[in-house]
Amino acid sequence: MEESISEEAKLRLQKGKELFNKKCDFVLSVAQLKQLPADDREEVAFAGRSNVGKSSLINALFGQRKLAKTSSTPGRTQQLNYFNLDDKLYLVDLPGYGFAKAPKDIVNNWQKLINTYLVGRANLRRVFLLIDSRHGIKKIDEEIMDMLDKAAVTYQIVLTKIDKISAKELDNIINATNDIIKKHTAAHIVVLKTSSEKNLFLDELKAEIADLL
Repeated sequence: MEESISEEAKLRLQKGKELFNKKCDFVLSVAQLKQLPADDREEVAFAGRSNVGKSSLINALFGQRKLAKTSSTPGRTQQLNYFNLDDKLYLVDLPGYGFAKAPKDIVNNWQKLINTYLVGRANLRRVFLLIDSRHGIKKIDEEIMDMLDKAAVTYQIVLTKIDKISAKELDNIINATNDIIKKHTAAHIVVLKTSSEKNLFLDELKAEIADLL
């Protein structure tokens, strides 16, 4: 299998690994836009339904368990959590969407914060939109995709928890996802797949992020 990878692809993967071997620190949680750090470096954001595994994926990318706080309670991440990677890149863990138990006014405030952030953050290079591979893209995901299309923010689908389904099921989900993203103007054409628990295909995501620098 190794022989089938081109030298260019190997170098790309290596650059991703090197980037994510650098120091990464939690910076701050942003509840209001005036708290945003200076836009003096590139920025990528992770979005997705509550409990899709955003924090777990961030931890897995750095081989740490406690960099980003994880919770089995949907909606725990209520603010924009900023992480500084080697003073070159901000990674932003966005509040999850789609949970039903939080008060409506709080949900509205969170969503307003996200919407305004996405439209107004000039240094935001890409949003990685996480989709649970067991369920695929749901209506609420497409609503977020529509919002990103209108804001002209490039986003890329990342399928999570692929260790929970069979290879055939994964192929079906990837095909269905490809059909959906064809309808969305701001969607990146390459669909990524990951497993935080089994550390599967994380290097491809690292390389994709490194490419943005």
